[in-house]
Amino acid sequence: QVQFVESGGGLVQPGGSLRLSCAASGSIFSINAMGWYRQAPGKQRELVARINNGGMTNYLDPVKGRFTISRDNAKNTVYLEMDSLKFEDTAVYYCNAVGLLRDWGQGTQVTVSS
Repeated sequence: QVQFVESGGGLVQPGGSLRLSCAASGSIFSINAMGWYRQAPGKQRELVARINNGGMTNYLDPVKGRFTISRDNAKNTVYLEMDSLKFEDTAVYYCNAVGLLRDWGQGTQVTVSS
C-alpha cells in the first residue's frame, strides 16, 4: 500500500508563503484524485484542496485564490503552494487520496504566527 511523507511546513508570519510536498512510496498515477487535508487543534480533519489526473482542481472556500495544488505523477509527488497565509491556516497538513483513503502519514505542521 502506498504511503505518504509530507514535508515543507514551518513557522511563518501572516502574509507569508510555504510550499508543502507529499512524496508517495509508490505510484500515484492509479489514484485519480489526490488531496491535501488539514487538522487544526480541536477540529476535525478537512479537505482543503484536491486535484485529479486531468489536472482539475477544487479548493475549500477559505483557501481559494491563496492555495495552489499540483501533482507530478512521474515523481509520485503532490504539492501545495500556500500564499497570503493567515492565522487560521495553522494546522497539521496531510496528503492522501480523495475517496478511498490510504494510511495517513505523519503530516507537516504549519504555524502562522507573528
